[in-house]
Amino acid sequence: MAAGRPRSASEHDCDDDSYEVLDLTEYARRHHWWNRVFGRNSGPIVEKYSVATQIVMGGVTGWCAGFLFQKVGKLAATAVGGGFLLLQIASHSGYVQVDWKRVEKDVNKAKRQIKKRANRAAPEISTLIEESTEFIKQNIVVSSGFVGGFLLGLAS
Repeated sequence: MAAGRPRSASEHDCDDDSYEVLDLTEYARRHHWWNRVFGRNSGPIVEKYSVATQIVMGGVTGWCAGFLFQKVGKLAATAVGGGFLLLQIASHSGYVQVDWKRVEKDVNKAKRQIKKRANRAAPEISTLIEESTEFIKQNIVVSSGFVGGFLLGLAS
């Protein structure tokens, strides 16, 4: 179609019939993120390397992940613990009055809301667990190297 030519009303009607509806939820279920990263069937692609190479690749990535997890975990624990300590010091010094009954009521309310949301999300979580288990089964050597490296990263 020429760029400068105006369209008639009948041409607009014909274009509307040519659109295809794409269901993104079905597309997402069929096309997992690791399919884009590792290929359609990741087992044979990873298996083209020797067992030692697979273990080293999994171990190095696992160690990096474990080391970062350890550092971030320590930082988060320090921040939460330090905040709680400061709150207790301020409470004992009389700067802050904490209504512990209200805190307990709000925590119980939050628990109920989380429980309701968790029950609704259960099918998606079970599907994710099944897909992850299948991925690990297909790549058992790399996965075992990753777990070993992750544990070493946590220990270092």
